[in-house]
Amino acid sequence: MKETISSNGDVKQGFVQNSTPDDNNPRTKTEEVIVINGDNKDVNGKDLHVLEDGNRQVKANSSFLHTVLNMAGIIIGLGQLSIPYALQNGGWASAFLLVGFGVLCTYTAHLLGKCLKRNENARHYSDIGYHAFGSKGRTLTSTFIYLMVFMALVSYTISLSDNLTRIFAEKHLQIPWLHLSTSQLLTVSAVLIALPSLWVRDLSTVSLLSTAGIFMSLLIFSTVVYTAIFSGAKSNREIAVLRLHNIPAISGLYVYCFNSHFVFPNIYKSMKDPSKFTKASIVSFTLVTILYTSMAFMGAKLFGPEVKSQVTLSMPKHLIVTKIALWATVLTPMTKYAIQFAPVAMKLDHKLPSTMSYRARFLLRGAIGSLLLLCVLVLALLVPFFQHVLGLAGSLISMSLSIIFPCSFYTKIFWSQISKPHLVLNVVIITFGVILGAFGTVQSSKSLVQSLERRHAQ
Repeated sequence: MKETISSNGDVKQGFVQNSTPDDNNPRTKTEEVIVINGDNKDVNGKDLHVLEDGNRQVKANSSFLHTVLNMAGIIIGLGQLSIPYALQNGGWASAFLLVGFGVLCTYTAHLLGKCLKRNENARHYSDIGYHAFGSKGRTLTSTFIYLMVFMALVSYTISLSDNLTRIFAEKHLQIPWLHLSTSQLLTVSAVLIALPSLWVRDLSTVSLLSTAGIFMSLLIFSTVVYTAIFSGAKSNREIAVLRLHNIPAISGLYVYCFNSHFVFPNIYKSMKDPSKFTKASIVSFTLVTILYTSMAFMGAKLFGPEVKSQVTLSMPKHLIVTKIALWATVLTPMTKYAIQFAPVAMKLDHKLPSTMSYRARFLLRGAIGSLLLLCVLVLALLVPFFQHVLGLAGSLISMSLSIIFPCSFYTKIFWSQISKPHLVLNVVIITFGVILGAFGTVQSSKSLVQSLERRHAQ
């Protein structure tokens, strides 16, 4: 059986194919690859060769430049919307935390590369967890990855709702027999429009949607840059030095921005020269950290204390670039639903009896996908607090997948060889991640509960 996990997007383009071997064999006999760019191309356009049993494997032919671009494109995602809000609430000194997370995530990406080099049979993130801690490690990592995918879907839907409401702020919609606000009706309509994409079986279409999502993310960044430089808006708003009491909560927003590590094994295995993986990670994370830091200061200086949890909601309404940014933010989730559902769909396909007809599989897959998206929609409407949901996902899940787990995996796998300074460094990072993640989870959860209580009290 094989699981397939897509990243998130936030934003993340590509798939991770996770085999599910038995406990005595770290891999299945052959690795399947999702073919979405033609008969002999994988998700990133790499050549495939067909094995004797008909399965396909990726030929490692990604150049260094292609790897850097692919990795940077995967990292950039939904988190960029909340970066200015996080900086404003944490103070300009919290930018050191943002950069620090960039450095830490580069280091943990390096550790994952070392683990993959140590065990050539490990092709995916959950395989590293298996190599380090056995079947429990695989189960834990797979659970966290699925949680991240679900939380990303909810966050995307909240973002869609907030920005759609801003676009149609002067409109009033009402259906007599439905007790829904205009915002909720708009969100339901948008999700229903995107719903048919979950029935798509042509994965080349899914690939195009994912590419469109990355383009939208870069477009949003460009509109903020344009607003800062050419709109005539004063970009000299005051930012506090440090708001220490907010650090646990905003740390979740910061670390969420770099949440892509469960896709990196796929990138590593696709490289012509995997020995350059660490170098590619350094270049990619450096570029993304510069982009995030620029976005943080531009948004915070432009809008100051009035900056919203999504920077697009703070942009001057009369500007054309604002309309572009809002629509880009609305369209991004709609391009992500199909690729985010891919892991569930592929796992379902492998669980269904081989005797089941194609039509039955198609209908069952579409029905389950529709039900999942409707559950996401309901949760997003019930908990429409973007910054708290994103902060919770970052503190609870991203901190684990991007910082705690890689250090733990490496320490366990290389226990007999690791030097004392290296061991101390990893233990310090793990402790830092656990403590900050715990405080961030508690603070984000409390803020979420308080927001819900205020909403129901109105």
